[in-house]
Amino acid sequence: MAVYPPVKNEHKNHILDKTFYPAPLPIDLQEQAAEMARKIADAVDLVGVLALELFVTKDGKLLANEIAPRTHNSGHWTIDACSISQFENHVRCVTGLPVGNPAPHSAAEMHNLIGDDIDKLDDYLATTGAHIHLYGKTESREG
Repeated sequence: MAVYPPVKNEHKNHILDKTFYPAPLPIDLQEQAAEMARKIADAVDLVGVLALELFVTKDGKLLANEIAPRTHNSGHWTIDACSISQFENHVRCVTGLPVGNPAPHSAAEMHNLIGDDIDKLDDYLATTGAHIHLYGKTESREG
């Protein structure tokens, strides 16, 4: 089993807006988050990717908000900043291939373009080091 490192997500209108790696999270909480993800994956005999969304309380406890047994938009950053993306590892898992080491090789910031955000595409393309991934979605839902 491989675990991607935690990221920090920011939401707008209950929809993921941005993801940041590395997350500003103490090592002990990073380890707790990874252990929680492993336990959940083991408990359900997971084959494939699992996204675990957590909140950190004011007193430093982790609370689960979402468990998604699939690739997740908060993991899109792995395409460009990890040795193996969440998508490739998911395919490896479901086809019986060895899981790849998901080690990040760089910091990353992912912006989720929704609706009129596509009008800012030229601005993003002009950003040094930016990579754009469009998924062909035909509708945008409000959060």
